[in-house]
Amino acid sequence: MEYQPPVILEPPSTARSAVIWLHGLGADGNDFVPVASELNVQQALGLRFIFPHAPVQPVTLNGGYPMPAWYDVYSSALEQQIDAAGIARSVDYLNALIADQLRDGIALNRLVLAGFSQGGVVALDCALRMREKPAGVIALSTYLAQSVGDGTGLPVFQAHGVQDDVVPFTIAQTTAQQLQTLGAQVDSRHYPMAHHVHPQEMRDIADWLRMRLVG
Repeated sequence: MEYQPPVILEPPSTARSAVIWLHGLGADGNDFVPVASELNVQQALGLRFIFPHAPVQPVTLNGGYPMPAWYDVYSSALEQQIDAAGIARSVDYLNALIADQLRDGIALNRLVLAGFSQGGVVALDCALRMREKPAGVIALSTYLAQSVGDGTGLPVFQAHGVQDDVVPFTIAQTTAQQLQTLGAQVDSRHYPMAHHVHPQEMRDIADWLRMRLVG
């Protein structure tokens, strides 16, 4: 798989924390770049934003048409057929990005993984498999593809739309229960929206980031 360099937005001063934010199916790293200004926490938290690009690959659900994807999607029954190998490749790539931040002096307890839809699947899978946990995971309109790993000590901000017709809200509820069973500390929120983001959601994420990364 070929990965393009991620979009990186530096804070006005030296970075002392970071968020690696993974986009959804068919998008790219530029999709969530506007959240850096919308959240309005970059300067206060010394927060670096990293927005990776998924590689372009055929997606079965879309008739094999190539598009940016973190893994293949076999059908709309997301929880029934999982591209475990594809998720593992993306987790490996995310771990490489994490290692880059650690080498650059960002402590693991000041590093947040975030992802929307497919990106959230990868972020959750990666964090649950990590022996030492990051500062938290922002899981947006997403699901737990594989109930594996250990969530002990892992804070998760979970946000989902009650009208989501791509990842149904019932799947989000099941995901929250699975994460709690694995030991994660889940802050679960729902919003009057479909498969996208909501202004109140952005405000809630900003508050959660301030709580996790203050100091």
